[in-house]
Amino acid sequence: MKPLTREWVEKAESDWISLHREIRARKNPNYDAACFFAQQCVEKYTKARLIEAEIYFKKTHDLSYLLQLAAEIEPLWASYEFEFRLLTDYAVEFRYPGASATLVNAKNALKTCKSFRTAARFSLGIKE
Repeated sequence: MKPLTREWVEKAESDWISLHREIRARKNPNYDAACFFAQQCVEKYTKARLIEAEIYFKKTHDLSYLLQLAAEIEPLWASYEFEFRLLTDYAVEFRYPGASATLVNAKNALKTCKSFRTAARFSLGIKE
């Protein structure tokens, strides 16, 4: 694995840990943050895979764009299109006044993140 790929994976794992911490919090859970961390984890794993395959991507947080690039090497990942659009929306909507994430939103974000994380780690040759 390339050193830069490894760095992306380490950053993704930090977001994975933060996502779990927020969902499990008994006092003052921050579901907005949980949704954001889920999006960030997925984004960083996607970028890790792109880096490993030497596929250029512009600076972005748009998961649909990243997924489109990754589809060249991971065609099965296209099945995540709808969930990735939701995560991208969550990462933006819930960070500003006017909307707040619920436990249901956070659990859905976690579910998508968990599934994709497993697929990405498998693709990168990372053992669980």
